[in-house]
Amino acid sequence: MPAGGGQSRCSGKGNVAHIYLSAAHMSSGKTLVSVGLAAALGRRGMAVQPFKKGPDYIDPMWLSRAAGRPCYNLDFNTMDADEIRSLFAAKMDGADIGLIEGNKGLYDGLDVEGGDCNAALAKLTESPVVLVLNVEGITRGAAPLVLGYQQFDPDVNIAGVILNSVVSTRQEEKVRAVLAHYTDVPVIGAVGRDPSLCIAERHLGLTTPGDTDHRDRQVARQADAIAAGVDLDTLIAIAETAPTPLATPVVPALTRPDLTVAIARDAAFGFYYQDDLEAFAAAGAKPVFFDTMRDTVLPPCDGLFIGGGFPETHMAELEDNHRLRCHIARAIANGLPTYAECGGLMYLCRTLTWHGARHTMVGAVAADAVMHERPQGRGLVRLEPTGAAPWPLAEEGAPMRAHEFHYAGLENVGRDTVFACRVARGHGIDGANDGIVRGNLVAGFSHLRSTAANRWVERFVAFMRACKDARQSAEAAEAVEEIAS
Repeated sequence: MPAGGGQSRCSGKGNVAHIYLSAAHMSSGKTLVSVGLAAALGRRGMAVQPFKKGPDYIDPMWLSRAAGRPCYNLDFNTMDADEIRSLFAAKMDGADIGLIEGNKGLYDGLDVEGGDCNAALAKLTESPVVLVLNVEGITRGAAPLVLGYQQFDPDVNIAGVILNSVVSTRQEEKVRAVLAHYTDVPVIGAVGRDPSLCIAERHLGLTTPGDTDHRDRQVARQADAIAAGVDLDTLIAIAETAPTPLATPVVPALTRPDLTVAIARDAAFGFYYQDDLEAFAAAGAKPVFFDTMRDTVLPPCDGLFIGGGFPETHMAELEDNHRLRCHIARAIANGLPTYAECGGLMYLCRTLTWHGARHTMVGAVAADAVMHERPQGRGLVRLEPTGAAPWPLAEEGAPMRAHEFHYAGLENVGRDTVFACRVARGHGIDGANDGIVRGNLVAGFSHLRSTAANRWVERFVAFMRACKDARQSAEAAEAVEEIAS
């Protein structure tokens, strides 16, 4: 069905339109539709604000690329309901339409009563749901599926359906007729089966924009498919039925930067939450990004953060940058406050092995990282600080909620290794511990998120500041002593 070609219907200062893209099950094409919608709506002059449910890094990269605005995660594991509403309201400011992409299926989650599922988030944000329905191999069977999803929780507003992976015009007509006959949910679009539209996958899920050739062309093709197959006017009208977020946006006051934090961001490392990066700036630490494969020295900094990513797919280039590896190793040995997660931990190990090839890494962590065929840790994590970290990883007595997803494991870990956390749920480094401590370094497999429940960024920045103050005091004392002598 061709999309409407009218002018952009922006919300202005009235209701801020928003919509929730979900599906019956994972691998239904939500990301294809969400990315295509973000770009197609942007072409019409709309400011599109993307969101992603749950802990995820790669989908937000694509959504940010398509929308031209940072994507934010709405996550029941690390945020309570009030914080989700506040973040949603704050980031919708200045947008014409909000687009929330779900994860897995509409009713999927860990809570048997559904408290953490997509449907719960759609209700919390008061978002009408558009269900992306993969119809490959079905026609009449689409009706009981949609009816069942409606009846399972009548409080969820399933306001439209987009058919995906349609194999022929005849099939599309049959599915449309069946849904029109048995349900009151309109079909607002259909996308034909075209494998070239899908973002390529690998061992950790989708490829990232930084690792995808012609990424803008990929987004453009997805936008073309959505613009041609989805009635954008109807979708916008559905989104405009959503009420304006009522929560009071909480926008942190910015502190004048007195510190600099160096952050690895390139094709090998890119797993960062946008609001964590903003939290660094709010705490007074200006983020300065560097490329682990091209830069030969760290930028001048008071702290170092190396997040997750895909070092295994770039390990030859990482090894070749000998000067940077040596510079990082010296900086950590000299006490530079450093935090590393997952791929960052792997990079800081002595070696990294994948598919039989072994490459030398930084060597700041006395262990060897090895990629396996199956995930070594996957899912939500709960950690308990041991007190051995050089800065408080959490409020005293408070557990840390995080997530992990890694095919790598560590070998040849020393028996005297000091760990920052015990693993109450998840795997971490060895099933019982996570967060290797060496001097002012903490490096583990778990991914933290700076939220009200655990403002890890603020505590790390406070430690950076304390180290800088101590260093400056020592330097001043030495200067006085030298003058006196």
